[in-house]
Amino acid sequence: MKIYIIPKKYFMITLMILLILIIFFLLNIENSISTFSTGEEPIRKGDEHILRMAFTCNVDWGNEEIPKMLDIFEEKGVHITFFVTGRWASANEELLKLIYSKGHEIGNHAYSHKMHSKLNNSQNYNEIKKTEDAIVKAIGVKPKYFAPPAGDYNDTTLKVASELGYKTILWSVDTIDWKDGSTEDIIIQRVMKKPHKGAILLMHPKPATVKALPYIIDKIEEEGIKIGTVSELLGD
Repeated sequence: MKIYIIPKKYFMITLMILLILIIFFLLNIENSISTFSTGEEPIRKGDEHILRMAFTCNVDWGNEEIPKMLDIFEEKGVHITFFVTGRWASANEELLKLIYSKGHEIGNHAYSHKMHSKLNNSQNYNEIKKTEDAIVKAIGVKPKYFAPPAGDYNDTTLKVASELGYKTILWSVDTIDWKDGSTEDIIIQRVMKKPHKGAILLMHPKPATVKALPYIIDKIEEEGIKIGTVSELLGD
């Protein structure tokens, strides 16, 4: 039987390649574990098997429509989550107090409606924390949920929000009511063609949305689905 001896230089090269591969493998495992363990992922919906759904309304304008929305929700016995910007909360404390007094949940929508994926760590922090301070000043309650403006975020945004004690919320049903040409009928079509079990619906205080709301609420409730806040959907 012949015994082959690997030349020393080839042995060292092979050993170095093996070491590099092992290090690369271990780093990938570490990164995967780190990513998995943070839990810093946005929530787009709840359990798809439950007869519950959350309504959310992002507020940075639309004061004239909000009282109309509140009347509809009160008439229908529905409570939702209003995500408000800090600049709106600071300028409209009485209206924010009214929303909260009607039993609705208040969430954090950042201060000045910037694109958070473009912000660094301290800028993300300031946008979220300043809004928290404005909300606490008005109603005395710290929000649990953060909705990034336009649904725009990056890993830094998620990390900062988590460190400040927030769960980041997005949506699975979008009214797209801010878009030109979004009539009452179009908004209804957009909402009703989507699955509703465990869904999170996004709206804004727009006239067409106000008109569409009674029909949307009635039709969803006919499916046996209970409409409520994000907290109620997630069981928090």
